[in-house]
Amino acid sequence: MDNDARPDPVEGLGQFLRTRRERVSPADAGLPSAGRRRVPGLRRNEVAALAGVSPSYYSRLEQGRELGPSLRVLEAMARVLRLGEEDRRELFRLARSAGRRRTKPPVRVERVRPHLRQLIESWTRTPAFVVGHAQDVLATNALADALYSDFAQHDNVLRMLFLDPAAKTFYRNADRAKRRAVADLQLTAASAPEDRRIRELVGELSVRSGEFRSLWAREYTRVPPYEVKQLHHSAVGDLELRHEALTIRSAPGQQLVILQAEPGSPSADGLALLGSLSAPE
Repeated sequence: MDNDARPDPVEGLGQFLRTRRERVSPADAGLPSAGRRRVPGLRRNEVAALAGVSPSYYSRLEQGRELGPSLRVLEAMARVLRLGEEDRRELFRLARSAGRRRTKPPVRVERVRPHLRQLIESWTRTPAFVVGHAQDVLATNALADALYSDFAQHDNVLRMLFLDPAAKTFYRNADRAKRRAVADLQLTAASAPEDRRIRELVGELSVRSGEFRSLWAREYTRVPPYEVKQLHHSAVGDLELRHEALTIRSAPGQQLVILQAEPGSPSADGLALLGSLSAPE
């Protein structure tokens, strides 16, 4: 076949999605089919909802204006459109070909405001830190550094959970902590599927952790928010700390995480001991 005669990969991806969408009935997708429908198969907004992406993002895919769908988005599309193995390979081929033509979006730079750093550094009895939209650890106070000192690095919550052996003993329910972190990242990725930092993180973790790959491939399920984190620090033993994650309105995507012990409890004593052990002489 003459290469010049091959369809444009951008147009080809959109056309492919349209034709496969038209082949899936609402009943096949588990949707009610009551009422007259103007188009055969599924509507765009139905595909978007089932795949966990925004309707505007899916429309850009079909229109050829979104050239770099993530691995997770492609997997979701293949599932929703009920693609066989051959069609699935074609979907990924078209996405790769279209992706070569796009320019990489700039990396989102996240900075913590100085007044917020000063605030958490003033808390000497409460571990606190700031995380970004991809759960990168952007700022910590001294007690948070001491609390997570069993880990080799305090760079990203997911990297710490899935790539550092310390997570297995530090989190007394490591499986729940991992499910929660992945669910949070899936929720962020669904609202910003083109985000370069999230793509890079998911790519790294998918290569280095089979457990992450397995969890990431599952459909997003809402995980109840933390109430109490059950931890084990090598120097002070078991700790039970109440977890709060507060949205920082002046920096969209960032959260302030606070870990508090019940006053007068063994955990409060453990935190106090940890603070004294890590204090500079």
